[in-house]
Amino acid sequence: MFARIPFHRVNWLTSSFLIGTFVLSITTVPIYLWYFGIDWFQVILFFLLLSATGFSITLGYHRLFSHLAFRAKLPVKLFVLIFGPAAFENSVLMWTSEHRRHHKHVDHEEDPYDITKGFFHAHIGWLLFKLLPQPPFDNVGDLKKDRLVMWQHRHVHTIALLVGFALPVLLGAAWNGWIGALGAFLISGVAKVVVIQHCTFFINSACHTLGRRPYSTRCSARDSLLMALLTFGEGYHNYHHEFQHDYRNGVKSWQWDPTKWIIWLLSSIGLIGGLRRAAREAIEAAQAQVRRSHTSQSGSVPISETMAGLGVPQC
Repeated sequence: MFARIPFHRVNWLTSSFLIGTFVLSITTVPIYLWYFGIDWFQVILFFLLLSATGFSITLGYHRLFSHLAFRAKLPVKLFVLIFGPAAFENSVLMWTSEHRRHHKHVDHEEDPYDITKGFFHAHIGWLLFKLLPQPPFDNVGDLKKDRLVMWQHRHVHTIALLVGFALPVLLGAAWNGWIGALGAFLISGVAKVVVIQHCTFFINSACHTLGRRPYSTRCSARDSLLMALLTFGEGYHNYHHEFQHDYRNGVKSWQWDPTKWIIWLLSSIGLIGGLRRAAREAIEAAQAQVRRSHTSQSGSVPISETMAGLGVPQC
């Protein structure tokens, strides 16, 4: 088995962090809870930091920077750039470059987390092993002009350690001394990182494997309510791949997408503007085309032609 592992491509630093935090979460965290229990402070701190970090990824890294689905004023950008690194998913610049490449080459060799290479590769394998050659940052020219984005890119690891681990430790120590600090480090630091990372990874793996494709069958992206519940609304992935510049993932009003609700709320108080939405006619046309393709194998208009006629970006 070990002879098959391409050790020359192992990303040792990333692999050690991903495996180490996961092992700590399933061993040390239960031991801490067994000996010291858990109080309301630790629970609230965990969910506060989980939300701050998670929404920084979904609202900021993904919808704001990767897809330019809206414009954000300085307070929102700063929040995202400071709390986003606590997910330990690297800088906005690198995250956006990889994600834009995924959308451009979905299900093909150039896709960083190509699902055709297997569930494990799409979920975490692409991080454990280096991509050779390393893709250039040739698709984020707009972000390279943003001084705040470049500042975060230069200092992302320091920010991640301070916000991801030092902040919960300091808050825990202020609450309950060394016991509180240890608990905050393990629960609101390590366990939080593992939860956020694997929920993000499930978008790349599970949302390209399980679920429905009501808007397009041209790529593997799928809509999943379960994934939406686990990822602050990111689970409506089939819609997102077909209408990637829409600030909504759950386009229907009843669909669980707290990220779109926060974006709308921030826009209502003037902190966000320029919300981009796919035209209703384009959405309905996409759904109608998929329905026709399910009932007839001949004589249907290719969805790419339908979407192109409506001026909709392709999957």
